[in-house]
Amino acid sequence: IEYIRSYYYNKLEFTRFSSSVGKYVGFTEYGVRNAAAWNKDASELSAMKAQKEAVCLHNVPVYYSNA
Repeated sequence: IEYIRSYYYNKLEFTRFSSSVGKYVGFTEYGVRNAAAWNKDASELSAMKAQKEAVCLHNVPVYYSNA
């Protein structure tokens, strides 16, 4: 299970958080600056890492109970 949060502008992804990487990654100049700022904030990283348990792992039994 992987939690991914992507940020887009004009159909172009500029920043992404991936729970498998554990930090934000920027894909454009603007996205790299955002990722650097967000990666410095330990509480932001902790909140995003907690989303995997809150969103993904919580819903796994719901989706796989019918399989």
